[in-house]
Amino acid sequence: MADVAIVGIGIHPFGRHEGVSGRQQGVVAARAALADAGIGWREVEFAFGGSDAAGNADAMVTDLGLTGLPFINVTNGCATGGSTLTLADRTIRSGAHDIGLAVGFDKHPAGAFNPDPELYSLDPWYGETGLMLTTQFFAMKIQRYMHDYGISASTLAKVAAKAYRNGSLNRNAWRRQPLTEEEILASPMISHPLTKYMFCSPAEGAVALVLCRADRAGEYSDTPVYLRSAVLRSRGFGSFEVFAPSLALERGGAPTVAAAGAAFEAAGIGPDEVDVIQIQDTESGAEVMHLAECGFCEHGEQEKLVRDGATEIGGARPVNTDGGCLANGEPIGASGLRQVYETVLQLRRQAGERQVPGNPSVGFTHVYGAPGVSACTVLSR
Repeated sequence: MADVAIVGIGIHPFGRHEGVSGRQQGVVAARAALADAGIGWREVEFAFGGSDAAGNADAMVTDLGLTGLPFINVTNGCATGGSTLTLADRTIRSGAHDIGLAVGFDKHPAGAFNPDPELYSLDPWYGETGLMLTTQFFAMKIQRYMHDYGISASTLAKVAAKAYRNGSLNRNAWRRQPLTEEEILASPMISHPLTKYMFCSPAEGAVALVLCRADRAGEYSDTPVYLRSAVLRSRGFGSFEVFAPSLALERGGAPTVAAAGAAFEAAGIGPDEVDVIQIQDTESGAEVMHLAECGFCEHGEQEKLVRDGATEIGGARPVNTDGGCLANGEPIGASGLRQVYETVLQLRRQAGERQVPGNPSVGFTHVYGAPGVSACTVLSR
C-alpha cells in the first residue's frame, strides 16, 4: 500500500461571513490548497467533501470545473472532517488514485445545534424533553468525570483561557479576544459546571487539503507532511456518548480510546513522541477528558498538566495551538480538517506567533462527533 503525503493546504477564515455561502467558502479553501500544491483542478483525480448544513460538497465542481472526477459527499456528525480525510487517505493507500482533495465546509445558523432525534434512532420524546441539546450531555459527562478524577472548575476555565489566547494569535480564528480565567468563570452558567465561554459555537468556515502518494510528494511541495495514519472508530457497547438514552451498568471503551490507540499503532509512533496536539474541544471538559482518552496522560493528571502550563504553546504537550473549537467555532464539515491544517503549519514551522518551539516533527489530531464517532491522525515531517 502507498504511503500518503499532504502537499497543499487552504483555509477560509472561520466565524460569520454575511452573504458568503458555505460552498463559496469551500471553493476559496480548495483553490488555496491547489495553489499551495502548485497544481490545477484538472490534475485532481478524486475528491471527498464534507458538509452538514451547507449543501452537498460535490456541488463545488460548478465553480472548480466540470472535469468528471469522482467527488463523494461525506456526513458524519462533528467527525465529518476526520471522516473525509480518512476516506481520502484510504483511496490513495489502496492504489486507486495518486492525488486527490479532502475538503470540508459549513455555514450554521446562530444558536445551539438542533438535531432531529429520529435521525439518531431515538424517539421524539428525547428531543421534546430537551435532551438533544448537547450542552446538557457534555455537562453531565464532565460532572461525573470531575467527581471521579478530582478535576476542578478552575481547570475548565484555564483550558478555555488558553484557547482564546491561542485564538488571538490566529488570523483565521473567529474569537480573537483573550479572556481571563475569572471572566470565563463569571460568564453565564449554561449547563453546570460549564459557563458560556467554556463552549464553542456553531460557525462558518472551510478547509481543504491536497493529498498524494508519498513517493510523489517532491513533485508538489518542498515541505510535505506525511499522514502516518488516519483512523475512525464508532462507539462500542457500554460507552457513554452524545444522544445515549441510557448508561450501561458495565462501562465500555470510548471510541476515542479505540481510534487513538489504532492510529498510534498504525503509525508506529507513540503519544510520548508527539510534539503538537489538536483535540476536540466542543467545550473545555472535552479537551480534559480526551487528553487522557488519547493517551497523553492518565485520568486525573490533567489538573496538574493544565496548572503547570504543559498544554500551552511553549509547554511540554502543546494542545489546540490555533485556539481549537472554542476560539474558531464549529463548522462541522471543516473542524477536523482545520486541526490537520494547523498541524501541517506547525510541522512546516509556518505558524507564526503561535509556532511551537523546538522544531516539532510529529503531530496528532482528534475529532469527535455524535452519536459517538472519533477520528484520529498521526502526522510527521
